[in-house]
Amino acid sequence: GISRDKWHKRRKTGGRMAQMRKKRKYELGRPASNTKIGPRRIHTVRTRGGNKKYRALRLESGNFSWGSEAITRKTRIIDVIYNASNNELVRTKTLVKSCIIQIDATPFRQWYEAHYATPLGRKKGIKLSEQDEAVLNKVRSKKTQTKYEDRKKTAKIESALEEQFATGRVIAKIASRPGQCGRTDGYICEGKELEFYLRKLKTKKG
Repeated sequence: GISRDKWHKRRKTGGRMAQMRKKRKYELGRPASNTKIGPRRIHTVRTRGGNKKYRALRLESGNFSWGSEAITRKTRIIDVIYNASNNELVRTKTLVKSCIIQIDATPFRQWYEAHYATPLGRKKGIKLSEQDEAVLNKVRSKKTQTKYEDRKKTAKIESALEEQFATGRVIAKIASRPGQCGRTDGYICEGKELEFYLRKLKTKKG
């Protein structure tokens, strides 16, 4: 099987290691889960001490947080777009920790528009649906209206993120380990980190 011991490796100088003992249970390794995007499929694995690991084989959604607004929403994963460790994982759309993905922006936009009563990522001159119009132009009491006016003062978000909201997809990073805990949770990339990954994606295309 797969071993995590060092007896089967060569020395730094290139010499062979003498086999001191047989394989041990605590040195075992297991095959990678290679989590893909699709209807949720999770296997449980019994581990040492009778504990459990959750091998996500397919996942389609996860909890993603928007740090600057301090909210978290469950949303759909659309695509894998960048992986620092291996381009092969982008081509095969494999979900691993720290890979850069695109997620559906709708839950975050709905929250933002309800919280700030301000449109987000809406194209100029395009008419809103009645439902969206109702959320933004709801009749409120004077006191509530004042509260929303105060909120609007801090409603500014960075232009790079706003552009993404206009497309309906935002770039996020996975922070959990899908093959270990069976979840893809993460956060929306912002600020310097977002700039960095947008630059990487640009050079990859170019």
